[in-house]
Order: sequence, then C-alpha cells, then structure tokens
Amino acid sequence: MPSFDVVSEYDSHEASNAVDQANREISTRFDFRGCDAGFTLENENILLEAENEFQLQQMVDILNNKLIKRGIDITCLEVNDPELRGQRARQSLVLREGIDQATAKKIVKMVKDRKMKVQAAIQGEKVRITGKKRDDLQAVMAMLKEENLDIPLQYNNFRD
Repeated sequence: MPSFDVVSEYDSHEASNAVDQANREISTRFDFRGCDAGFTLENENILLEAENEFQLQQMVDILNNKLIKRGIDITCLEVNDPELRGQRARQSLVLREGIDQATAKKIVKMVKDRKMKVQAAIQGEKVRITGKKRDDLQAVMAMLKEENLDIPLQYNNFRD
C-alpha cells in the first residue's frame, strides 16, 4: 500500500553554514565596524548579540537572507523578543523541527474533511498518509501545499 510521511525538518549542517556566513558578513559590514556583534549556534538555538536593538533587527534580516540562500524555510524560525542588558542587546531565535500535536491533529482533520480515500495517522512528530492509489497521495500533497500552516512541511519516505 503506497504511503508517505509529512514532516517538518531542516538541515542542521546548512543552518550552521548560514550562521557562519552571517558572522562573516557582519565582520565586513561598515555599519557593524568597531562593535562586538555576532551569532552563536547551540543545537537549535541561535543567539544574537549586539550593542542595540536596531543592530539586532539588521542581524535578523542578514540571517534570514543566508538561511533562504541555503534552502532553509524561515517559517521554521521562532523569533523571541530582544532583551536589553545594560549596554548589550540579546535575542534568541529557535529553529523548530517536528510537527507538534495540535498541528498534526489539524492535518489529520483536513485530510478527513476532504473525504479523500486515504488514511492519516500521527506517529510522534510526523504524520503518515496511506492510500490505495498514488494519485490520491499526490492529491493530499497538493492540498497540504495549498493550506497555510505556520510550519514548513516536507514529504519523505514515499513508498509505492
């Protein structure tokens, strides 16, 4: 029986490359000359440090551009509010991976509401879609691409 998995993930190696490129760009930009600003990546957390909040906003834009060029969808980024500590400003960004329970239930409900001839099952942080025909599975993929969910979705483990 044909099936595929709906997942939400990113390439961590490409994310670290994007952070390194963003650090290099900051070191060469004129508006960041003479200030101690930078990015650090720890697991799925990206920490931005700069002298003021305006520079943090510039750094978020630089990082977004680098992530897009590396093929990472920026909707997986969760931007936290900046913290002002004396003369320094910090901001934390989280790279989200996996489909949470609420979104997985929403995906299953959308598939069932369309009355397609497929079954959807939540398996941890992914949703498995199975059906008798390959065309039905491709119709589910097209339907999910049209829906506006707040996370990026990928389709892998396609079995015929």
